[in-house]
Amino acid sequence: MQISFSIDKKLILLVIMVSVITLLITAYLSFNYGEQILREKANDLLISESTARGNAIRLLFESQIDQNQILANESMIKTLVNELNQTPENEFDKIRENKLGNFLTQIQAFQTRVGFSMGFEDVKIIGANGKVFFSLSKLTDNNFLHDPLFQKGLKKSTIDFEPTNTGKKMIIVSPIFAPDSKKDDEPIGVVISRMRTESLDGILADKSGLGETGEVYIVSDGFLMLSESRFIDSAIFKQKVDTIPVQKCFREGNEFAGFYPDYRKISIYGSSYCANDLGFVLLAEIDEAETIQPILVLQNRIFQTGLIITAVMTIIAFILSKSLSRPLIKLKNAANQVASGDFHIRTNITTRDEIGELSYAFDSMTEKLQRSLIEIKEKEDVIKQQEDILLQFSDHSEKYCVCMVDIMNSTKITAKLSESETSEFYDLFLNSIAGIVRNFDGIVIKNIGDALLFYFPVIPSEEESTLKKCLDCCLTLGESHDDIAKKLENQKLPVFDYRVSSTYGMVRIAKTSTSSINDIFGNTVNRCAKINRIAPANRLIIDEEFYDSSKIFDDYTFKKIDSDVTAPEAGYSGYLVSRKHIPDNIKN
Repeated sequence: MQISFSIDKKLILLVIMVSVITLLITAYLSFNYGEQILREKANDLLISESTARGNAIRLLFESQIDQNQILANESMIKTLVNELNQTPENEFDKIRENKLGNFLTQIQAFQTRVGFSMGFEDVKIIGANGKVFFSLSKLTDNNFLHDPLFQKGLKKSTIDFEPTNTGKKMIIVSPIFAPDSKKDDEPIGVVISRMRTESLDGILADKSGLGETGEVYIVSDGFLMLSESRFIDSAIFKQKVDTIPVQKCFREGNEFAGFYPDYRKISIYGSSYCANDLGFVLLAEIDEAETIQPILVLQNRIFQTGLIITAVMTIIAFILSKSLSRPLIKLKNAANQVASGDFHIRTNITTRDEIGELSYAFDSMTEKLQRSLIEIKEKEDVIKQQEDILLQFSDHSEKYCVCMVDIMNSTKITAKLSESETSEFYDLFLNSIAGIVRNFDGIVIKNIGDALLFYFPVIPSEEESTLKKCLDCCLTLGESHDDIAKKLENQKLPVFDYRVSSTYGMVRIAKTSTSSINDIFGNTVNRCAKINRIAPANRLIIDEEFYDSSKIFDDYTFKKIDSDVTAPEAGYSGYLVSRKHIPDNIKN
């Protein structure tokens, strides 16, 4: 079943399609551009957070290491550690007891100066042999020779963390060198300080600017979380974080920013601050879903706006389509009435657009058709009244020069042409011949198939000039063959030859009620058609009567032609006519 669409439906469909396509393109470009902007914004935010907080933590750690090194570099501390390192084993406990007061004085002085502000809670001073020389807290083990922190402290100052019941403690380890030590000398002891982490936690706990899912935390070189998680309780030293930025920091020493699964296996956008020299990496992260939330909001708003725009455009298109289709429907109905024979119908559409112009042309056409039908009817009435006198033959005869031009082999030529080419073929030839005839004041009567019949009326007082004009016209027709051939070639039509014949004598006149040109008949006309068949290509042949009247002219040569048609028993004679001198305009 074929589905048809009216103009108004097509217009509405077109508007909807344009609106939807525009909406989709706008949404696509907006989403891509919005996503790019949000990614850049998230990237800038997280890089800014990770860099700022990472630098703050690095500064905090380096500051605390510097303070711990100040304690390790106290001259009294160096002297006491050096003396205890040289104390014999059997006297060690006694001498250590005697030195505790001195250690305590130095530690208290240090705490008074910088320690309380840094949150110091415990200090241990250990000799090179791993024995504890001084401790603010109760000892459970008096030998730290194999303790990893002690071993690290013998190499360089470092920072580490240890778990507690309430979270974690920060541990700072610094080597102690002899008072007179030189570069590359071995340390004589280690200072291990434990302190609270409020300052560190304050840097990490601030969630401002991180939305609903953002968090900042640090991870140790053992891939364990060293700060509280926003999503998991008691994650310190328990939650393993083996993500891309942690791997890149501790294995390659590089930082990373981008999308990746976090320790919860949730896709996030994160940025890292790598401090592998201090044994930690800081991560600033926010869930990917939150980063694209504005995109989803934008998507909903675009679709809502698009639906409203599409609805409004559909209503406008409906109104416009009705305003366009209403006159077209009226015009169609009027055309149907005209097709059924009612020519009185008028559309009377006056809109100032193409439809109004079309309607005006339609009304003008129907008005002309109506007038034409009235005229035809009037002529039909006249014809009916004169059916018995359509052709009236006159009782008198007149002398005419009768001429005929006939195409040679026309049946064979036109058999290879299409209908349109055949029409063009005859149109070009007959109109070309008729034009030349009119130039010599000849009168074209009609075409008979592929031949053209015309004549020159002869007034007795102008007989010689009329005969000469007839001869010049007929000879010019033959001499114009090349010009006509060029016209045919230009239209890609076949070139042909034709014959020209002319007779002179009495003709009978036939008047018709349908034409202002009289028809002619009689022996002179028959003779012209008869001798035409023996004329050479593009030449003129005349009968004996024409010859007898024109042989006095010096401008022409006449040659009698012998053939079956012109034999004495056939009753016809023929003379071939040519010019003695061809006019210049014919030569050119």
